[in-house]
Amino acid sequence: MTRQIVLDTETTGLSAENGDRIIEIGCVELLNRKLTGHNKHFYLNPERDSHEDALKVHGISNEFLKDKPKFVAVADELLDYLQGAEIIIHNAAFDVGFLNKELELIGRPPFKQFIGSVTDTLVMAKEMYPGKRNSLDALCDRLGVDNSGRTLHGALLDAELLADVYINLTRGQDALLIDLGATDSGSASTVRIELGGFELPVLAANEQELAAHEDLLKQLDKSSGGKTVWRANAQNSVA
Repeated sequence: MTRQIVLDTETTGLSAENGDRIIEIGCVELLNRKLTGHNKHFYLNPERDSHEDALKVHGISNEFLKDKPKFVAVADELLDYLQGAEIIIHNAAFDVGFLNKELELIGRPPFKQFIGSVTDTLVMAKEMYPGKRNSLDALCDRLGVDNSGRTLHGALLDAELLADVYINLTRGQDALLIDLGATDSGSASTVRIELGGFELPVLAANEQELAAHEDLLKQLDKSSGGKTVWRANAQNSVA
C-alpha cells in the first residue's frame, strides 16, 4: 500500500537561516492515490512576528498565533504521522529547509531521516511544462483544479489543492482507463460482436503519425515517472 502525504507550510518570512519560523503546517494523506481524509493541521507560535510581505500572503496575524503551540509541542505528533511516507511538496527545498531548521532548534535529526522520500511537484511541473508558469495557481488553472476559494495562502487548503494537482500530473496509465458505461442496475454492460466476417484493412502510419505517437509515449513516460510498461516489454521482445 502506497502512503503519500502532501505537505505545505506557511512561514513568517522567506529565510529560515535568518530566523524566520513556521506558523502553519497542513498535511493531506493519500493511500494508493486516493484521499483518505486523515489529514493534519497545525497553527504554531513562531515566537516572532511575521514580515509585512508574508502577512500579505497568508493573512495570519501575529495576535492570532500568540496562544498557539510551539513547534516542539507538536513535533512528535507530526513526525509520527509522516513516518516512512513519501512526502509531496511544491518547491520542496523551501519547506524542507524550514522543517530542518525547526528540528535543529529542538535538537532533532533532519527531516529526511523520518520519512521515506520527498517528491517536488515544482520540479515535475518544470519538466512537463518547460518555460511556462508553474506556481500552484498556474497548475490549478492548467489542470482544471478548482482554486476559486484560494484568496490567501493557507497550508491545509494549499495541500488539498496540491493533492489534486499531483494526481493530475501523475495520472499516467490512469488516463488510459476507459469508462464503458453501466446498465441501469449499475453493472457494466458487455456487447459481443462477431468479427469473423469482417476484412479489416491494415493502414500503416506515416512518418508524421509515428512522430506524434512517439511524442505521446514520451509524455506518458514522463507523467507516470517512468512506470509505463510498454517500453520494458518492447526491450524484452527485442532481447
